[in-house]
Amino acid sequence: MTEKTELEAQIRSGVPHSARVWNYWIGGKDHYPVDQELGEQVLARYPQMRDLALASRAFQARAVRYLADEAGIDQFLDIGTGLPVQNSTHEVAQDIRPKSRIVYVDNDPLVLTHARALLTSGPDGTTDYVHADLLEAEQVLQKASATLDMTRPVAIMVLSTLGHVEPQAGVELLRRFMNGTVTGSYLVLCDTIATPQTLAAQEAYAEGDTPPYLVRQPEEILASAEGMELVEPGFGSITLWRAGEDNLEPVDQWGFVARKV
Repeated sequence: MTEKTELEAQIRSGVPHSARVWNYWIGGKDHYPVDQELGEQVLARYPQMRDLALASRAFQARAVRYLADEAGIDQFLDIGTGLPVQNSTHEVAQDIRPKSRIVYVDNDPLVLTHARALLTSGPDGTTDYVHADLLEAEQVLQKASATLDMTRPVAIMVLSTLGHVEPQAGVELLRRFMNGTVTGSYLVLCDTIATPQTLAAQEAYAEGDTPPYLVRQPEEILASAEGMELVEPGFGSITLWRAGEDNLEPVDQWGFVARKV
């Protein structure tokens, strides 16, 4: 069996998958009918889900723009990147700092098949893809170091991804990642907070024969920033983070950008 055939076998188009369901919510085209069905099932119980998914992408772009422009960061480790979409991390970062280096990390075979799109870097910068499990923090950092200079500050980005891990385990996992970075590095994190509506969405999602995605109490998200310096305006709904003049309604996805001191 060739590598391509093995990847196709792993994709399992008849079973919903988190990356493809998310792609459906944000208006992408890389999903199957089974993913759309589960996506609609979740939306029926939690209509804000599509707004939340789109808000996560917008927050990512604003955070990268801040880091590249105001914080002077030119190295990014984007963990759980998902399927390629417009305004991906490398596009935003290299638009401001053309020599930026970006490493994407995911263990989804479908994302691996799209890796060439992720690797479309500007001529002066570098983009790489690491096929690995986010739980293997030290291994991910070691592989990323082939592209990133870990003796210099790095922005580690984990957006709408940590729900695949139990809350306390997620906090410990991010500490392991940040322990591998130098002072002046950043953590960008956002995830869904627990409300009656998001808990209903969590239940609907779990009915789709796909690994569960666990929503969190706000303090379980903020705990990952312990000992770090929060960038203003701090921790809260991601639609309110440096939104400028955009008058956006808060969503049940909260997050922060924090600097290692």
